[in-house]
Amino acid sequence: MDAVRLIVTSRRALAASGDAPQILAEVWQAQALAQAIGSRLAVSGPPELRGEALGLTELAGRGCGVLDAPDLDPGDLRAAQFTELDDARHTLLCLGVLLAEVGIALVGLASAAADETTYWQCMEAIDAADESRDRVREMLRKLAAREEAALPETEVG
Repeated sequence: MDAVRLIVTSRRALAASGDAPQILAEVWQAQALAQAIGSRLAVSGPPELRGEALGLTELAGRGCGVLDAPDLDPGDLRAAQFTELDDARHTLLCLGVLLAEVGIALVGLASAAADETTYWQCMEAIDAADESRDRVREMLRKLAAREEAALPETEVG
């Protein structure tokens, strides 16, 4: 399935999640998807993105690692459904929005956490989502610079 469709599905599921376990499961799903997208870009994306994409893979993996893995059927794991990444720029724009929404959801969850474990899980996951989003922004900046460099120069008259 296309990365953008999976991101949209993740955004909807995160918005529809109600209680803490559902929110944390959706955050985990979003981080796993970010990890898969980063991995794909690191292996077969534009060369100038590969270092940042590898960093995204590591950071999103950390985001998954600080949370308890949700009990999902293998067919429900969105990252496992990921097969296509047609437009790196569009995918990264959408992923950046998802990661921002993940951070917002985690801030809300952390501020209402009834226990310290949940609070600290949220804080670590917020850091991972924020750093992942920074990597996404840097990849978008590099793509914009590449596109600008590819434009033919025009004469100023």
